[in-house]
Amino acid sequence: MSLLKEKSFLIPGPVGNIELKINFPPENTLLKGGMVIAHPHPQQGGTLDNKVVHTLARAALASGFAAVRFNFRGVGSSDGVYDRGIGEVDDMVCIIEYIISQYNYDKIVLAGFSFGGYVAAKTSEQVLSNALILVAPAVSRFELGVVPNHSLIMHGDQDDIVSLDAVLSWAEKQKIPVTVFPGTGHFFHGMLLPLQNFVRHYCDGIN
Repeated sequence: MSLLKEKSFLIPGPVGNIELKINFPPENTLLKGGMVIAHPHPQQGGTLDNKVVHTLARAALASGFAAVRFNFRGVGSSDGVYDRGIGEVDDMVCIIEYIISQYNYDKIVLAGFSFGGYVAAKTSEQVLSNALILVAPAVSRFELGVVPNHSLIMHGDQDDIVSLDAVLSWAEKQKIPVTVFPGTGHFFHGMLLPLQNFVRHYCDGIN
């Protein structure tokens, strides 16, 4: 599960330190920007080392984006406690402001898996970004609201945590497409490589 060219450190956040890891593409790759990735629910084992989060990071690196992963408050070395998604959005906004100030990336992509999809979607309402990637967003558990029409939404048709019907109902209201992975559950077991390739193709088209 290791990723190459990794920088790991703590930065000041809204309620203390936030644990952050950044992976960079190979030196001979044109750096297009940064992808900030939000992990699953902190109270259900979600961390920056989640397999789907790693998959999104690999897709980012393959497409020339730095992959920025972080632990929400109360997870790993990040200070604070779980805040029902409200404080977690503040954490993600803080991370984006930090990487923009430190690395001056031209393009910012927001991404999230499950609960992290909710956080990424809400964060997109507060910061400017070039793309939004949501994997199995927790639409039945949190109010995602409207997302940009260029967003990439992916879901498995065998998801037993967030039903495909719930995601389709949410997407239909704003007429946004959903890419369905057949025979796939919430955690994309056995489908991580196809997921990675699909996200990479999407990122390749970000101009």
